[in-house]
Amino acid sequence: MKSKKNSPDTAQKLIEVAIELFSSGGFKGTSIRDIAKATGMTISNIYYYFGSKDGLLLNILEHSSRNLLNRLREVSECDMEPLERFKLLVKTHLNLVKFHKREAKIFFLDEENLSPEGNKVNKQFQVDILNLYRNHLGMLHRLGYANYPHLTILAFNILGVINWHLRWYRPGGPIPLEDLTEEIMDFILHGVLDNPSKGKIEATSGRNPSTR
Repeated sequence: MKSKKNSPDTAQKLIEVAIELFSSGGFKGTSIRDIAKATGMTISNIYYYFGSKDGLLLNILEHSSRNLLNRLREVSECDMEPLERFKLLVKTHLNLVKFHKREAKIFFLDEENLSPEGNKVNKQFQVDILNLYRNHLGMLHRLGYANYPHLTILAFNILGVINWHLRWYRPGGPIPLEDLTEEIMDFILHGVLDNPSKGKIEATSGRNPSTR
């Protein structure tokens, strides 16, 4: 008979329970004993699979970050008109972040608790996401859509909007999730395409602004 400790489902169960406890009680406020008790396992199971509570947190970070980044890269490679591809990128990011809301909450609130290795992984992930957005904004800039002199700042502003709603959004509110996503998307696109210092660009006209 296969032991519970060596079951392929054990590690995943530990991860799922840890995500729930870390997101609700915080990393510092959750002990290895809390996780073991919630899963009905022994503390040795956690050490066996992850080495420590830090190792468990790092595993959550790597898993959720990899899933998000891979999906965004897939969108980036879609054969689409650049502006439509950017819209799809933002919408995909919003939807994926919502699916990983608990994981994201952990790292926004407990980033200082990451190990040196965890900080290295987290920073590289953030750089990869930032560069992905800068590349898209650079393409829109060359086409005349994003008339801003500092695309890195614009990319940070976009990511700030996408990430900030994780702090205040609560499921079951008066605004349906789909409507909320559309409003956030409209806000981001307005900021990208409508620079008051450069004049308004009609993004929905279907024309290349350089031909106007």
